[in-house]
Amino acid sequence: MSTEVQNKVILVVDDEAHILNVVSLKLRNAGYEVVTAQDGDEAFELALQCHPALVITDFQMPIMTGLQLCAKLAEHPSTSETPAILLTARGFALSEDDLSKANIVDVLSKPFSPREVLERVETLIEKHTVES
Repeated sequence: MSTEVQNKVILVVDDEAHILNVVSLKLRNAGYEVVTAQDGDEAFELALQCHPALVITDFQMPIMTGLQLCAKLAEHPSTSETPAILLTARGFALSEDDLSKANIVDVLSKPFSPREVLERVETLIEKHTVES
């Protein structure tokens, strides 16, 4: 993994502590810097401070859903280009329009394996680094 990729910050957002811990641990062990939040409001404030390379967020959370968080990030000038992976416990019907307006580049259904999350992250970070 290149130094450039290792310095990328990933924001992980989930109101379930065990999911937050498992995903964060897997990403940290792979060399990523991880910042965590347990709701959309906290995540939005953290994103404005740390400018993550990628956001991984649960869909169903209190205060603000993952979709609302991603849409709010997409509307803010400093985070408008930040891609997101949405985690969902149910097969919510999200339109392609909803996903693209919110910069959601991937959707993972729960349950998922931490290895699957890492593979998706590595693919997205690599693609974003090549495009930049």
